[in-house]
Amino acid sequence: MEFTMGGRLEVRITPADVGKRVSVRRLSTDADAGPKFTDAVGVLTSWDDRVLSITLRSGETVHIPESSLVAGKVVPSAPARRRGPAASFAELSRITARAWEPPVSEPLGDWRLRAANGFTRRANSVLPLGDPGLPLDDALDRVRQWYGARRLPAYIQTATGAEGTQERLCAELERRGWQREVSAEVRVAALAPIGDRDADTGQVRLSRTADAAWLSRYQRFDTPGPDVLAVLHSGPSVWFATVPGDAGSDTPAAIGRCVVDGRWAGFMAVEVGPEHRRRGLATAVMTALAREALDEGASAAWLQTETDNGAAGALYDGMGFATHHRYHHFRSA
Repeated sequence: MEFTMGGRLEVRITPADVGKRVSVRRLSTDADAGPKFTDAVGVLTSWDDRVLSITLRSGETVHIPESSLVAGKVVPSAPARRRGPAASFAELSRITARAWEPPVSEPLGDWRLRAANGFTRRANSVLPLGDPGLPLDDALDRVRQWYGARRLPAYIQTATGAEGTQERLCAELERRGWQREVSAEVRVAALAPIGDRDADTGQVRLSRTADAAWLSRYQRFDTPGPDVLAVLHSGPSVWFATVPGDAGSDTPAAIGRCVVDGRWAGFMAVEVGPEHRRRGLATAVMTALAREALDEGASAAWLQTETDNGAAGALYDGMGFATHHRYHHFRSA
């Protein structure tokens, strides 16, 4: 990380740069190791009382005393585009939301309040794309009231790490005591290479509905009620993949779900029974679904995976998926 100009470290940011992406270097003191430099790159979300707040790509906000700052500069609003199809945050956020469409939805300005009786945070959280039409504190009060009336915790889904994402909103929620509970990555890839993989897709059965067998492998609920089924079947063109289990078992060995929406195919609910892993079944499921999506005219793929799911991350790395941005669920205190 280069900060020097003519061999000197310089601080070239001011409070007027709040809202911009910056790179800073600060001096910290470790009791054992002594003074050392620490770097941070993220969006400058505030500069108050001689303390800078920078929200990182991970969604974490770091607070840096002005007195410890030794270098800083504004950097491009997003890193150079990584491998994978070009996509804006606005496009992807709407595409991913349509794949988890809740049965209850209500606008709050440009925000959308979503509820599905608690089935998945994605379908039971606010999608804050734009201006809520109210001062933030009033909007947050309205959010708490709306979810409280439905006996649900109040969640807001935010995003970081791409141009146009919501680092400033993350910082404002954190400042008001909202807790970041879950973070995940939105990854993108070209679709054709997934469909072209050499996988045993003959064992994969495709259907337009999630039947009892499919639901028995997707163990995210006790008894799937109407809200669960409404969310799972939401989206412009939905496919469910099933690999049958062993003889005598009604529970599939593997399942998956795909939502085709224009040029995008979204993959989710790819699950393999523990006793059936390391047999290529997840790859077979995704390949079969990708081929169906290609037949419908899709060319790009997306999926969401929690940041601490190393096994899934390795699988998707091998399929060419790259992180586009991260999203987070903040829960009201």
